[in-house]
Amino acid sequence: MKLHSVVLLTLHTPRERIWGLLMDLTPAGITVCGIDLSAFEDWLSQVGTDEEMGLSTVFYPLQRVERVAMDERMGNLPSLHDRFQLKTMKQLVDYVEDFGFK
Repeated sequence: MKLHSVVLLTLHTPRERIWGLLMDLTPAGITVCGIDLSAFEDWLSQVGTDEEMGLSTVFYPLQRVERVAMDERMGNLPSLHDRFQLKTMKQLVDYVEDFGFK
């Protein structure tokens, strides 16, 4: 995975799924600027409004990481990033940079 790839992160203990932008990957862990997948629909509906929730940049220790997958289109099913782009007309990396994250 390359930095600034859009990923789905699966964690354990507790079990969580995170969608977002890969900011850093080290032997100690992974840093993602994103959101819990369970909140994605609410967040996407609020993007561009006064009620918009922000994304969080969080470090996850590698021992919690179960799986990292690219957020990719599956046949005719759009990826979450495709849906984000359709709504905002932006790449996630550009959206994140607009908020001052690099």
